[in-house]
Amino acid sequence: MTPFGTTRDGRAVHAVEIATGDLSVRILTYGAILQDVRLAGVDHGLTLGSDAMSDYEGRLAYFGPIIGPVVNRLTGAKAPIGGLRYQFAANAPGGHLLHSGPGGTIDRIWDVAEVGPTHATLTVTLPDGACAMPGNRRITARFEVAGTTLRLALSATTDETTLMSLANHSYWTLDGGPGWAGHHLRVAADRVLPTDENAAPTGEIADVAGTPFDFRDGREIAPGAPPLDHNLCLSDHNVPLRDVLWLTGRTGLRMTLATTAPGVQIYDQRAPNRPGREAYEGLAIEPQHWPDAPNNPRFPSIELAPEETWTQTTEWRFLRA
Repeated sequence: MTPFGTTRDGRAVHAVEIATGDLSVRILTYGAILQDVRLAGVDHGLTLGSDAMSDYEGRLAYFGPIIGPVVNRLTGAKAPIGGLRYQFAANAPGGHLLHSGPGGTIDRIWDVAEVGPTHATLTVTLPDGACAMPGNRRITARFEVAGTTLRLALSATTDETTLMSLANHSYWTLDGGPGWAGHHLRVAADRVLPTDENAAPTGEIADVAGTPFDFRDGREIAPGAPPLDHNLCLSDHNVPLRDVLWLTGRTGLRMTLATTAPGVQIYDQRAPNRPGREAYEGLAIEPQHWPDAPNNPRFPSIELAPEETWTQTTEWRFLRA
């Protein structure tokens, strides 16, 4: 581990580096942020980040962390948990809750439980009441590299019935800038969750056929065609690891995403975030459970009981042109 910076309230943040001969990855203890991904023979990083700690406490708060306990939106900033209704402090347009609000996994310094040349395991505990949700929740993230593959295995337990839906929230661009326009995207999803004007799910589950959200055959993508901040539905529950998404840059560099999750949220970064950079610089690709699941009985449940262990595995595989 090497020092990376200090948070505004004085907490030390370290960087952990793991690598093979072809792939190197840097992870921060703050938020378990995937700060940098480098492929041998490619002269730029593949994920967007910063070398300044202050950026991650500002406009880059969602660039690369593991977001939890509940990623994405809860409509009306409310949800039933264990038969009781919980109300949260809204932090997003429309009165919704986004990414669990303050006090979640992205605001915390994770412990490094184990580290080796090609792997690192980070853990964090969310105490009962953190993010106004019940349960002492223990979350583990194991990052591992092999060849040109990065693997992330997430798990979580609780001592009270609670909600759990974690996701890595990295932004990807395979060409090194200035944006992702011209990338080719294919997604093995035949359904999409329509959203309201504030990007919250309406509760409808729609077929992608005949819509701009049909990426099953793959196509070149461009900003606004369509606007993207949607969950593409991969399955109705967790399934064994399988390839679900293929992103190819103009240079021919390809990223294949495999996950056990039932959905993948794609966000086009329509607002500029990184200092001095434009909008649509990177594409957020977030393997996760469907957003707002507690408020929609037809969506896969994200309720976690004390006798259960929540798990999710994702792999990113990179192939040079």
